[in-house]
Amino acid sequence: MFLSRYGSGGRHRRQRRIPTDRPCFVVQHQLAHSDHYDFRLEIDGVLVSWKISDGPAIGPTDQRMARRTEDHPLEYATFEGIVPQGRRGPDGVVVWDHGTYANGTRHDMAKGLACGHVSFHLRGDKLRGRYAMTRIREGEEETWLLVRRPEEHAHSYS
Repeated sequence: MFLSRYGSGGRHRRQRRIPTDRPCFVVQHQLAHSDHYDFRLEIDGVLVSWKISDGPAIGPTDQRMARRTEDHPLEYATFEGIVPQGRRGPDGVVVWDHGTYANGTRHDMAKGLACGHVSFHLRGDKLRGRYAMTRIREGEEETWLLVRRPEEHAHSYS
């Protein structure tokens, strides 16, 4: 299993999550050689993942470049601890934010991912609001643009 390679250096957080049928998201801060954040959305039973160098988009019109990385198992959403990285030394991982999200498009998230555009409403401890991601480069270095979208109308997300 994927998590077994992290050994006993990490732990899984106790979450305050209430059981929900909504998919989860998590932002993990990688305290590494190249300090960055990993943004992960639960889609079809895995955490689809992107590396964001400058941290997530927080401001009302923020945009961030996001490099697609390997998918992770859902269990990784609560992982914090040390990830052995070989010669450069271990990397620390902390959960920066987590919560649930609602699909903001007319089609399912997996189809949007394949087509290169997803839209969603995050509800986390730090990140809340409407976001969209658009693929701007395909191939080995698949790159997406993460955009914080302005709120159109106040509505309930509960």
